[in-house]
Amino acid sequence: MCKSPFKNLCLTQTQISQSLHAIAAQLGVQTASLPSLPTSKAKVLRKDLAGSNNLSNGISNGTTPEIETDVLIVGAGFGGVYLLHRLRDELGLNVKCFEAGKDLGGIWHWNCYPGARVDSPIPVYEYSLGKVWKNWTWSCKYPGWRELRRYFDHVEEQLQVKKDVHFDSTVVGSEWDAKKEQWIVRSEDGKVARCKYFILATGFAAKRHFPDWKGLDTFEGTMHHSSFWPEEDVDVTGKKVAVIGTGSTGIQIAQECAKKAATLTVFQRTPNLCLPMQQSTLTKDEQAERKKDYEQFFRHRLTTFAGFSFDFVDKNTADDTPEEREKFFEKLWQNGGFEFWLATYKDMLFDTTANRHAYDFWAKKVRARINDPIKRDILAPLEPPHAFGTKRPSLEQDFYEQFNNPHINVVDVKANPIVEVKPKGILTADGTFHEVDLIALATGFDSVTGGMKNMGLLDVNGVPLAEKWRTGTWSYLGMACAGYPNMFFLYGAQVIFPMPQHYTQANPPQGPTAFSNGPTCVEVQGGWIIDAIAKMRKEGIRTVEATKEAEEEWRKNVTELSDKTLFPGTNSWVRFPSLIPPFSRAVLLRLRIYHGSISSFHSPFLPSDPFEFHKHNKAMADADR
Repeated sequence: MCKSPFKNLCLTQTQISQSLHAIAAQLGVQTASLPSLPTSKAKVLRKDLAGSNNLSNGISNGTTPEIETDVLIVGAGFGGVYLLHRLRDELGLNVKCFEAGKDLGGIWHWNCYPGARVDSPIPVYEYSLGKVWKNWTWSCKYPGWRELRRYFDHVEEQLQVKKDVHFDSTVVGSEWDAKKEQWIVRSEDGKVARCKYFILATGFAAKRHFPDWKGLDTFEGTMHHSSFWPEEDVDVTGKKVAVIGTGSTGIQIAQECAKKAATLTVFQRTPNLCLPMQQSTLTKDEQAERKKDYEQFFRHRLTTFAGFSFDFVDKNTADDTPEEREKFFEKLWQNGGFEFWLATYKDMLFDTTANRHAYDFWAKKVRARINDPIKRDILAPLEPPHAFGTKRPSLEQDFYEQFNNPHINVVDVKANPIVEVKPKGILTADGTFHEVDLIALATGFDSVTGGMKNMGLLDVNGVPLAEKWRTGTWSYLGMACAGYPNMFFLYGAQVIFPMPQHYTQANPPQGPTAFSNGPTCVEVQGGWIIDAIAKMRKEGIRTVEATKEAEEEWRKNVTELSDKTLFPGTNSWVRFPSLIPPFSRAVLLRLRIYHGSISSFHSPFLPSDPFEFHKHNKAMADADR
């Protein structure tokens, strides 16, 4: 029966398609790009930021007058909460925060997919704020999403930040008022804020990526993007499940769903060179004992390459005999986590021969765990898909063993791509139809810049940031942009970590955002931003802005340092997010993440004076007093 509210508009899908083709013919345009129409049974795939869980105790979203504040922060994850607390409670500023979600936590507010957990061990993955860690106890070395949410509840109890957070507030427009020297920021729900300092703490994975496969919207089963997984979870028991993607999210989802699903097929583009997590429980007593050294621990993590408790050893791979090297690799492997990646020989990310030794050991260990030779060659090929360690490996617990079950399969979509999604499943190029009930899209994000370019940011001349970055990413220190006065951002494009004095094999290669851990990174960058604002207030500096010359100098440093490593030979979202249209590889050569380590806060690249660059170049211009 026709349920259309309009008369004579009850057409079948075929009639609509025929009408569209007729109209297109009259207009003289091609119809190949006309989208497939959902069938009556197709389900709508969630792509927006609206949540279903109840609003936490932040500022109400009723009618809100124009907000006047010293600082406006976008994002209430690790970075936003840290900055809000320190700017408000230490500098005494009026600080407000716009958060698109309904609670604190950032990525941990959104992530509730099966198996979601951290890949950095406790206490690395937590705030170094004493009032937070002193009376908090974790249950295990690598906590899951539920525990991270409880942690942020605890953070709120200690810091009381929610009273200054506007939840359900997605930023859609931002422009600079030159006369008043303020940012005007608008949210999707109609709020308008004016602020002197504008800080983007949206994280590096704020904009979800959805594939543009033919027929995606015709699928009649259940389909969820990993970051929009239903809070009540999805029962996969007895279901035919497809997991698209083998980044860390895809690994975690597949590892969990394989235990309950009737069948599970992983669609893999590039093998994930996973490392053993070596998960373990933590008792309250042992944590209490370790807390005696926490202050020293948190200082030490700033002296290492990626902000962990371990670092590269001061020897090259060839310095050891093959027997010594094998014993050393085995020790790192048994320790678990990222030690095989970031506590290994110092030349591993520089030298191809050294890197191949690491990969061969990895392949030997993993291939021994996979029985089926076809699955083995797809998941752990004898020839490396890229230099080991130039993509962030995922941590797994029993991922590879799952493929020894006959109902768990893997498809190499680089050799056999997905060509269409049909109402009952997925069709690949070789003609195989994979019938599935549930599709998990672990297809990632428009990483690093996607969230910022999606916020309607205009520079002083009214040019959108998306246009400025159309042919490449330009920033200073990965925290400021020319044309955006008094605006800073965290965990973003060309991000900087404090660096050692010299970038050589004696001082190991520098790690970008994707190679650190969130809490360490945001505390380092957040501290620099706080120092910059404190300096401005102390010296009466009204506005500060990166110069184009500083951006170009910074881009030059990013490129030079990157090119000394094996990273340029790897195609990944860290350097070339090739899954995300419309960028070309040539354009993405300019979209690099800074390969800088967390070695010491006072360094030539991130000086104690926020307005110095290499101790002689003034990086921040237009400092009006």
